[in-house]
Amino acid sequence: MTSNTINIDRHTRNIIAAILLLADFISLASQTMIVTALPIIQQDLHVSLTTAQWLTTGYTLILGLTIPLFSNIYNKYTDRGIYLSTVGLFIIGTALGCIATNFPLLLLARLTQAAAGGVIMSLQMTTMISIFPIEKRGTVLGMTSLIISTAPAIGPTLSGFLLEYLSWRWLFISVLPLMIVCWLIGFWKLSNYSPIKDVRFDYPSILTSLIGTGLALGSLSVFQSNLEAGLSMLVSGCLFIWWFVHRQLHLKRPMLKVTIFKYPSFRLMTLVGLLAFMIMLGTEQVYPIFTEKILHTSSLTSGLILFPGALANGIVAFFAGRLYDQYGFKWLIISGSLLIALASIPLLFISSSTSILTLTVIYIVRLIGNALIFSPALTEAFSDLKLEENSHGTALNNTVRQIMGSASVTMMVVITDAPRSIVQGAHWAFGVTLLMVVVLMVVLGRYLTIKKQH
Repeated sequence: MTSNTINIDRHTRNIIAAILLLADFISLASQTMIVTALPIIQQDLHVSLTTAQWLTTGYTLILGLTIPLFSNIYNKYTDRGIYLSTVGLFIIGTALGCIATNFPLLLLARLTQAAAGGVIMSLQMTTMISIFPIEKRGTVLGMTSLIISTAPAIGPTLSGFLLEYLSWRWLFISVLPLMIVCWLIGFWKLSNYSPIKDVRFDYPSILTSLIGTGLALGSLSVFQSNLEAGLSMLVSGCLFIWWFVHRQLHLKRPMLKVTIFKYPSFRLMTLVGLLAFMIMLGTEQVYPIFTEKILHTSSLTSGLILFPGALANGIVAFFAGRLYDQYGFKWLIISGSLLIALASIPLLFISSSTSILTLTVIYIVRLIGNALIFSPALTEAFSDLKLEENSHGTALNNTVRQIMGSASVTMMVVITDAPRSIVQGAHWAFGVTLLMVVVLMVVLGRYLTIKKQH
């Protein structure tokens, strides 16, 4: 074993990677498949749209709560045990969704899926970094970026097709056999490859992490209905998170090694990746609002408008990882930033006469640019971490990305609804994404300056 990777043979590596990528893809696609079905579920189960929205808000909340615990789970238990138990838990949640006849049971199904999905995502990412040699890391994290960015984008399109012909329960029924296959393949093929360490859970850290993250994420949904309550929750959550970070800095064996933020590569390139992810999710949120309310398209058509961009994003993300291995990150991120900036300009002038084809092409260009940024930034962020720090880096990266991604979605909805005209609101929202690109370039410039000095 080296300081950066676990030494296992190539055949075993490929099997592990395939199993984990497949399970992660299914869980991430399931996360967003429910979005299109909310109005249908609302009518079928006789609940308000605000209540139905907890199927997505609650999922995000549980993801945010479980991901920070991952580094301790990864070090304390076997990789095989973690995989089989979390995929098994996801199967239980999915089965509950298949038979749910009331909203509380359906919400329980979604929260169970989320508790497993957060661990599956972190396990896949940590494992891929740990078992592949460092010279292949760009390619490996390119595949991870493909899953992270493509699966959630494809989810609404898949659900749009299913809901056109079948009931919302098929969003669970279609996923169940796929996850059972993932569990069976893991049971037969997945062996233990990482050492177990003597890890003791620090319960004050766990409690403050859960409360802080829960309040911070919960505030994002409360903001839309009650500004004062949302602000109070956000401030309280930040205080708990501050106390959590303060405690980690003084523990001999911290639950989450926040000191890895001292690495400029992890700190600054994680921020670059976050901005790219926020731009993608923000655009993905505003597009259906504009197309359905201004162009009067169906939810299926809105999903189809997003699909070519999601497909292009996945393809480019894969090749961007390989290009990182050969040429580094600098020109990939600069090129991606310029593409997003150029594609933002026409979005500042869209109107009710803008064609669906124009919006589709612009979205494709933006997501190609996003792939050129996100995959290299993610890879560069982990370039200086040691093997034992990978699980901590994964947990931190995924947690912050989940919080900021949720913040981006909420912010874009609020901005789009702020003026009387949704068209004007969309102009403002896309203007904010353009501002994010500028900030991204400033952060990249800062990192390049630091690298040059060293």
